[in-house]
Amino acid sequence: MTIRVLLADDQALLRATFRILIDSCDDMEVVAEATDGEEAVELTRTHRPDLVLMDIRMPGTDGLAATARLCADPDLAATRVLILTTFETDEYVAQALRAGASGFLGKDVGVDELLGGIRTVVAGESLLSPSATRALITRFLAAPDPGGHLAPPERLAALTAREREVMALAAEGMSNAEIADVLFVSPLTVRTHVQRAMTKLDARDRAQLVVIAYQSGLVRPAPPTR
Repeated sequence: MTIRVLLADDQALLRATFRILIDSCDDMEVVAEATDGEEAVELTRTHRPDLVLMDIRMPGTDGLAATARLCADPDLAATRVLILTTFETDEYVAQALRAGASGFLGKDVGVDELLGGIRTVVAGESLLSPSATRALITRFLAAPDPGGHLAPPERLAALTAREREVMALAAEGMSNAEIADVLFVSPLTVRTHVQRAMTKLDARDRAQLVVIAYQSGLVRPAPPTR
């Protein structure tokens, strides 16, 4: 399968660089380029890419607003958004995840990490860059959100005990293989539980499942260290 990518960045040189890198891969291709968030939304609806590589800071409609619009559109449920930006701050990471982004990388990443990140997100996994540490993410995701919770605590009643357990471990940053080791089951079994939890909670992907885990109170952030 060829991964179809849409680039959204207001810097032409960066778009050209990303296009060269992505088109050089046998399993990827760039299908369109957008210079701002509004154009990114329009082109995504036209081309239906597998992934939008989205900058945050763009003129007019920014990347966060565009991400929220894309992720709220049921017709684009199959499209993932990977945020790529120089503005890698705590607030931006939390806002991007709340908006529905599946991943977040700084523009200083290496080629292999970028291409690997695209594959990871399209495969349905979440992706956070090393500098977006778990402590910072959990602190901001657990903070009150003016837009409301993605899932009230009672919605977790739809999950089985094992699905809640797997969801909690995923929210702590564990991979399927790591969860499998902890629970003494196969990674395939873990993946099945994750997929069922996502379906029951209407989560687009693993990243949104993590957001739901914190905002519903299933997992709570560790108290800040002094």
